[in-house]
Amino acid sequence: MRDRDPEGRPRNARPRDAYGRPLPYGSPGVARVPDDYAPTTEQALADGRRFLAEGMPFNAHEVFEGRWKCAPEDERELWQGLAQICVGLTHLQRGNGRGALTLFGRGAAKAQGYGGAYDAVGKAASGLSQDSDPDQAIALIMEKLPS
Repeated sequence: MRDRDPEGRPRNARPRDAYGRPLPYGSPGVARVPDDYAPTTEQALADGRRFLAEGMPFNAHEVFEGRWKCAPEDERELWQGLAQICVGLTHLQRGNGRGALTLFGRGAAKAQGYGGAYDAVGKAASGLSQDSDPDQAIALIMEKLPS
């Protein structure tokens, strides 16, 4: 059964490790991005970059997902693409190179559609392989993200 908040909305109260993997209830986990997080563009980019700098692309994915949910319709694919790239980075950290490649491809295609700096993010993600070093891949994506 899925966790629910007091209003009955689905929420995941299960703790997670630094790679976003669920832990048993009651285990210490890393701090999570709140389910109701609704950042501005500037805040999402700053928070996403901060989590990437900390080696936590799963949390960066949650940041970009938060922006995706509240962004104007014409920006949603961008934020979805950035979130997918960060999930790809998370898969690299977990040793799932095939899954990483799939998400890099999906995310890159969406990000590149926005041009400019986001084209550079998409190209960087497209250039990663299933054998890419996770720390170097995270640093590359963080370097390309606009500030």
